Amino acid sequence: MTARAPGARDAAPGRGTASVSLRGLVKRFGRDVVAVDDVDLDVGRGELVTLLGPSGCGKTTILRMIAGLERPTEGTIALDDEDVTRLPAYLRDVTMVFQSYALFPHMSVYENVAYGLKVARRPAEETRRRVQEALDMVGLGSLGDRSTNALSGGQQQRVALARALVIEPRVLLFDEPLSNLDAKLRRRVRDDIRELQQRLAITSVYVTHDQEEALAISDRVVVMRDGAIEQQGSPHELYARPATRFVADFIGSANFLTGRYDGSDVEVRGYRFPHAQDAAAGPVTVMVRPEAIEFAAADEPGLTATLRHGAYLGPYTEFRFDLGDQELYATISGGGLTTARPGDEVRLRFKPAGVWLLPPA
Repeated sequence: MTARAPGARDAAPGRGTASVSLRGLVKRFGRDVVAVDDVDLDVGRGELVTLLGPSGCGKTTILRMIAGLERPTEGTIALDDEDVTRLPAYLRDVTMVFQSYALFPHMSVYENVAYGLKVARRPAEETRRRVQEALDMVGLGSLGDRSTNALSGGQQQRVALARALVIEPRVLLFDEPLSNLDAKLRRRVRDDIRELQQRLAITSVYVTHDQEEALAISDRVVVMRDGAIEQQGSPHELYARPATRFVADFIGSANFLTGRYDGSDVEVRGYRFPHAQDAAAGPVTVMVRPEAIEFAAADEPGLTATLRHGAYLGPYTEFRFDLGDQELYATISGGGLTTARPGDEVRLRFKPAGVWLLPPA
């Protein structure tokens, strides 16, 4: 996908796009339901920020308030320095790509993409040019005459993306846009969306409950819980240095072990290993990522465990180990050097890069 964007607006980062600023944002439904609870958030020009969290955490409600489809109970929404909190949706110059695609089934691909320009009464020649550029950009340049009902799910999502981009919005919003696609197609369309967003340098807010999708597509991820921001940061920061057990458990897979930290070494069930982290000495919860576990030789320091199950999956083997009343999950590249069978006692060690200390439970 190498064609220029509609309006040839891809020359410089942030050009034609807007920053987003949320201050004290609250949304209540009735007296008892607080969907969004005092959220402050800034999205820079050209940045893609993902709101990630379980169902009911408030992420879609925030997206709809930015779009103007919901009105905040309290707080403000600004695009650049313009307060748009009370501005109707059609005056915000913000476009949303919906989970359901929201295409017009009685219109062709071309007519769907052209719809917003025709509503805005753009000249016919400009409309033709911009629609063709948008379709070329999403890899559907030759399908303008086709019915949307004749397209695959991935192609329909590309039409929805072209329709959003063709009107050159200041901010692009995505509401779970890949949830209706199968896993393989989801990865392909995800990568295409990220490529386009980076090339166009368009400010984007993306909502998903899929943590892999969030890590792959985002400049910054905002993890939400019960209507509030639990933690925000780069994908690597959230994965490697989660602030809470909720974030550690929601971003990827993790094991949580009870341990003690003395300022230099961590001790877990008699296994001591060095770990440099700015944490208070004393009891800690030790987060261990599955890929940070490997087999230890008999004469090496390690954690004694009982092998429960192993499943070979090509590039790595999934193992489950018993630690008394607790289970340990590991993904070891190639399976590791072991001839152990279920029921055998083994020794394990941790790679420091996949270990992080959290407050005790």
